[in-house]
Amino acid sequence: MMLINTKEMLLDAQREGYAVPAFNIHNLETIQVVVEAASELKSPVILAGTPGTFLYSGRDYLQAIVEVAAKKHNIPIALHLDHHEQFDEIKESINFGTKSVMIDASHTSYEENIRIVSEVVTYAHAYGVTVEAELGRLGGQEDDIIVDEGDAFYTDPQKAKDYVEKTKIDSLAVAIGTAHGLYKAEPKLDIQRLKEIRKCVDVPLVLHGASGIGSKIVRECIKNGICKVNIATELKMPFSNALRQYLTENLDANDPREYMKPAKITMKRVVLEKISMCMSENRV
Repeated sequence: MMLINTKEMLLDAQREGYAVPAFNIHNLETIQVVVEAASELKSPVILAGTPGTFLYSGRDYLQAIVEVAAKKHNIPIALHLDHHEQFDEIKESINFGTKSVMIDASHTSYEENIRIVSEVVTYAHAYGVTVEAELGRLGGQEDDIIVDEGDAFYTDPQKAKDYVEKTKIDSLAVAIGTAHGLYKAEPKLDIQRLKEIRKCVDVPLVLHGASGIGSKIVRECIKNGICKVNIATELKMPFSNALRQYLTENLDANDPREYMKPAKITMKRVVLEKISMCMSENRV
């Protein structure tokens, strides 16, 4: 199949009561793991990359690798720009063929957030590209951006309605108590707030910071309107831990074709679990 945008993918999830998992990828190996796992379980999947990931791997390289993966597997696959703040970077990826973007202007004032996002939507929609934006801010760290817990705030349901109407975005990332990175304690999500947001807006809702949240809670969020679940840290940790263990136990190892294998196998187990958590298997 060809790479697609996320519009119909998320609308189908919204209709059928599941969520599409969005896994943060970084290189050839992590892309292979995610796509192969999704293909085995016949799940649609979103490959998400932060600005740091694209800076490391190259926008053209990542685009090409994901396009090859999409052609090899008969499942819906979208390459998605995660937490991008620079319009020029978004334009560059769109010009390479990326069909799904997130513009994160949540650090600005409400009015400025609307202005920036609306500008991106106008440009992206002209190319058939879907746009996700965020209202409210998550705590934790994403790339080099750190948001203290005191600076994090929840999404206001009424503002969400106004925000979606004015920006014309395709999906909305909500802040209901999740955070990027690892949690110091069991997160307490505001499910009632999520319900109110769902009543106010029609577009698919997105849950960021899902690493470390139990399946029961995630499925409760899906039941109340979440159609896309972002997972990053829970993939990086098993990959790096398995790689570190192999190199520690095999001090003479120097062939990446060998020492990458256990890392990929370990990460794949997590991807399979998260697909099941999102109830997106056998949806193709």
